Amino acid sequence: MNIELLYTAIYSYILGSVPFGLILTKILLKKDIRELGSGNIGATNVLRTGKKSLGLATLLLDGFKAYVSVFITLIYFPDYIYLSALLCFLGHIFPIWLKFSGGKGIAVYLGVLFAFSISLGFIFVTCWLIVLYLSKYSSLSSLISSLVIFLYSIILKNFNMSLLFFIIFIIIVYTHRKNIIHIKDKTENKINL
Repeated sequence: MNIELLYTAIYSYILGSVPFGLILTKILLKKDIRELGSGNIGATNVLRTGKKSLGLATLLLDGFKAYVSVFITLIYFPDYIYLSALLCFLGHIFPIWLKFSGGKGIAVYLGVLFAFSISLGFIFVTCWLIVLYLSKYSSLSSLISSLVIFLYSIILKNFNMSLLFFIIFIIIVYTHRKNIIHIKDKTENKINL
């Protein structure tokens, strides 16, 4: 077995699986975020606790763990950069410590994008904010922004990157499947920043 691939897989998944939303709410609010709102450990659900600073901290830390994972891989194991990004993303969504029930992956995806390219990160953020302003739906913003990144990556003519972003987009659709139904039924929670 390729030891470099094994190292990359292990630290990428472990970094991705650190549940900052759960850790922060347990320490600072003495509550289990899994018992609040949607039950999700991600930044959007932490925001619903009423603590915007906690929601922002979760977003930044979840993004940072992905950035660190990809950054380490870029330096030491650049051949496995796409694998590292994907496994960190999957670690967040399916953390072994929480019975494989984690977040929806958007903050982690954002960290991956900024690690790849500042412009990719800003394209995602800009698109996300525009859609949120128009719709007030965080989930719709995430879905459309992820699709835009995939479509934009096709222009860059990097097959491996496009494949990664396509896989991530499909997973994001899966993690937002209930939100899609709620949007269709007009029962999705709106966010006012």
